[in-house]
Amino acid sequence: MQTTNHILMIRPVDFKFNEQTAENNKFQVASTESDVQVQALKEFDGFVDLLRANNVDVTVVDDTLQPETPDSIFPNNWVSFHDDGAIFLYPMFSENRRLERRQEILDGLKDKFEVSYINDLSFYETANIFLEGTGSMVLDRINKIAYACLSIRTEVEAFNNFCQLAGYKSVIFNSVDASGFPIYHTNVMMCIGDRFAVICLDSIPNLYERDFVHKVITSTGKEIITISFDQMNHFAGNMLQVATGDGESLLVMSEQAYRSLTKNQINTLEKYSRIIYAPLYTIEKNGGGSARCMLAEIHLPEIKH
Repeated sequence: MQTTNHILMIRPVDFKFNEQTAENNKFQVASTESDVQVQALKEFDGFVDLLRANNVDVTVVDDTLQPETPDSIFPNNWVSFHDDGAIFLYPMFSENRRLERRQEILDGLKDKFEVSYINDLSFYETANIFLEGTGSMVLDRINKIAYACLSIRTEVEAFNNFCQLAGYKSVIFNSVDASGFPIYHTNVMMCIGDRFAVICLDSIPNLYERDFVHKVITSTGKEIITISFDQMNHFAGNMLQVATGDGESLLVMSEQAYRSLTKNQINTLEKYSRIIYAPLYTIEKNGGGSARCMLAEIHLPEIKH
């Protein structure tokens, strides 16, 4: 299944602009406001309420003040959960983001989900090789294809190792913003749904690579919805398709992303999913990530009681 009804989210206690990530995340903007944590918490709680009101099962774990983890609100970077019971842990670029990996979070899920094994790739950090989970990779779980644009946070060696261990085919390319700076995470420039893909093809400067990515997506039967650089900058690539408890398809995004879309794009997306969106402006500005980054999909098999 491409989608799941089960989501893990981490409730922030000290969310703020992370100096360690800002150098290569051009989506981050330092805020002058003094109440960033207060505003981010309000946005987070509102987002959780929206998901739950739409029959999405959300497991919320409170972050801790120590150690200091300003980006803990984005758990999809350090962990991913798979339908064969596998959990993957990932090597993180920023030292303070490595502290987000918490064994007790994984242990807490074992009451409800089957965990067969853990693949810990964090050892790559000692060699300064990074792969930041489903930020670095966008997974077509149905067709077992992993898409990744290379950056300082997404390196070939770790990516190919993940693909080998998880049984995915790798699609590697380069992606840059309008100024030519490498995109830090693949999930801000593309989203893969069960029958559609949203992608900023203009951000792939090499025409051979662009054509190849386009061909791979269309070969899987998905309709491609292209977004512009401007829409990507408003986090229109940072969407996630999830399922309700009744199996209805939802496409989750931020209010900023939704407002950047054209009527035609919305109509096309609504053929496949009902769209829901939440205001996440403080989180987007200071964290440089949006709705998709906040959602760690739990594809683990449920324990039947």
